[in-house]
Amino acid sequence: MVGAAHEKARVLVVDDDPITQAMLGRTLGEHGFEVVTATSADEARTRLDETPVDLLLLDLGLPDEDGFALCRNIRARWLMPVIMITARTEQAEKIRGLEVGADDYVTKPFDPDELVARIRAQLRRIREYADAGSRGGRLDLGGGIEIDFDDRDARRGDRPVGLTGREFDVLAFLARYPNKAISRETLFESVWGYQEKFNTNSLDVIIYRIRHKLEDDPSRPQRVVTVRGFGYKLAMAESLGAAH
Repeated sequence: MVGAAHEKARVLVVDDDPITQAMLGRTLGEHGFEVVTATSADEARTRLDETPVDLLLLDLGLPDEDGFALCRNIRARWLMPVIMITARTEQAEKIRGLEVGADDYVTKPFDPDELVARIRAQLRRIREYADAGSRGGRLDLGGGIEIDFDDRDARRGDRPVGLTGREFDVLAFLARYPNKAISRETLFESVWGYQEKFNTNSLDVIIYRIRHKLEDDPSRPQRVVTVRGFGYKLAMAESLGAAH
């Protein structure tokens, strides 16, 4: 949706507090977003099944399901950015939120303008990486590593690493969603296709090969990171830019 300049980005707000719902609906509407709401985990899944959404605002204190569990469930099926909103301020809770696939974590009370800025940053990042892949050229991953979409390879410094076609497809898909946990099933189906039966060994072998070509120490990967019990993500610095 966000690829077309004339279209409003659609944000799904999942929160059972009517006051918060009303405040977010008003604030986001004033900043040009289309707002869809849900007050429970079940309703959120229904909304996502019915309506394409560009970004999800997720409160952790839902009446029917823990927000962490819902985020992990959503990550297995959908790839839009997720920003958690919660009154929980413990650092461990923030880390847990990021580990289950959230892209950002905002604690209550929050400044509405700051939240809007965070939403726009997430949408901009997704759009930039998607645009980079579609128009070719190179995408800077930081640390001296680039993806070369024209040559379908990656480079460390000026040296091509020699990715196979399947290795490139996996890396390029992860790069479309930087710092986002992608489930094994989603990654496999997006690269291999629905016509092939999911085979975790095939995917793990590809990840192993990518790491040996990109990582300084493949046994302790810093770039293509395993999200335990879920999948993988491409870890990137916040300062990374789009393709040049």
